[in-house]
Amino acid sequence: MNTTPTETGALDIVIFGGAGDLSFRKLLPALYMAHLHSRLSPETRIVAVGRQNWSREEYLEFIDKNSPQFIEKNAFTADDWKRFMDRLVYVSLDVTAASDYAKLKAVCDAPMVRVFYLATAPSLFTQICANLSSAGLVDAQSRVVLEKPLGTDLASARAINTDVARYFDEQQIYRIDHYLGKETVQNLMVLRFGNAIFEPLWRAPYIKSVQITVAESVGVGSRAGFYDGAGAMRDMVQNHLLQLLCIVAMEPPISLGADDVRDEKLKVLRSLRKMDLADIKRDTVRGQYTAGASEGAAVKGYLEEDNVPAGSRTETFVALRAQINNARWANVPFFLRTGKRMQKRQSEIIIEFADQPFSIFGTTAHHEPNRLIISLQPEESIQLEMMVKEPGTGMSLHPVKLGLDLQQSSDKRRAEAYERLLMDVIKGRLTHFMRRDELEAAWMWVEPILDGWQALDDKPRNYSAGSWGPAASSALMAREDLSWFEEV
Repeated sequence: MNTTPTETGALDIVIFGGAGDLSFRKLLPALYMAHLHSRLSPETRIVAVGRQNWSREEYLEFIDKNSPQFIEKNAFTADDWKRFMDRLVYVSLDVTAASDYAKLKAVCDAPMVRVFYLATAPSLFTQICANLSSAGLVDAQSRVVLEKPLGTDLASARAINTDVARYFDEQQIYRIDHYLGKETVQNLMVLRFGNAIFEPLWRAPYIKSVQITVAESVGVGSRAGFYDGAGAMRDMVQNHLLQLLCIVAMEPPISLGADDVRDEKLKVLRSLRKMDLADIKRDTVRGQYTAGASEGAAVKGYLEEDNVPAGSRTETFVALRAQINNARWANVPFFLRTGKRMQKRQSEIIIEFADQPFSIFGTTAHHEPNRLIISLQPEESIQLEMMVKEPGTGMSLHPVKLGLDLQQSSDKRRAEAYERLLMDVIKGRLTHFMRRDELEAAWMWVEPILDGWQALDDKPRNYSAGSWGPAASSALMAREDLSWFEEV
């Protein structure tokens, strides 16, 4: 185990929903990696709160059975895992019962920083915060982490924000979006603002279009109960995709300070052109997967999944065209796309540069536009696609890619998104978390689209599991003589 000095002082990390999927799949593996690399002080404890009436030993048995499979194999050792498990405490309580919080108070009574991670349904956020405050567990050092989705519309998001703000100041609230913890996403800031070759061209008229795709090969699985009330627009576009759009499109902040960065992201959200019914009908596509094949196996359609209501119109796919009304992005279309049961798991940003105004190679020469291909998952890489001469006596052209494999670019360990963001919370760094006005501005753009679909009685178009979505999403691009990148 690494014995370098720890990066933090003693604190309690209290996870509500400590036995839930998010905890054993993401949070505890992330905290194990932080522990393994001596990023947590020896005195730091992880206090799991759950409704299950378990003893600490029963909780440890559950975690020991479920979490290790989500830890990098080359990072897991039995001794390190045992030392990590020594940090875990379990408190069984009903989060809606204020009197139960005396049990948590008895465990967390020492004066130290407390991080409360609410890995629960957003409908419980207000009650948990109120009960923590009543139990005397909230002070000026406390921090609270709110998992997405924060609300189902603008009104519910505002209500949750207002209620949580009764007990925590804005500087204590961390609205987490794990996409903002990805190394490549954070590298976008450096790519744009740390390289003179890109920033002068990062605008109209030098950029022709921008594509942002977050595709999943999995279906809704055990999340069907939640997902059917949310859909792809609320689950993915309102947060992940709009955050990626903000980082691609923002103006240079005056510093890397949290509010300076978030001020610029907010300006992007406020500059998004609002859609009316005609825009929604023309510029958005909803889809829902039907039976097909995924990763070589037959899979059922969304309506056949467990806990999905018969005849549900919930979208599992969204593609849309967005426009940013400012000078930098005048007339540059942004195409956003996300879906479940798509051909493969892939998240990428494609910056397509404008064509040369005049080609000396003639109209018959093969010519592809220059593209910057930023891959976020499953691989993390940046590639610049450019034209070169084919070998021979003529002047035939073909595209090649100049590639940077970010995973091979440094010998330093690359922390996973949740580990990076959890360490930011522990250190009190807010840059990669959404501010209240930023979240509400995202809802102000998304909500009219949701309302428009309802007003238009829009039914999702079918697409086969294992495909790239409905044909209408390709038509959305073709209308402007463009194609999704995998179709090129």
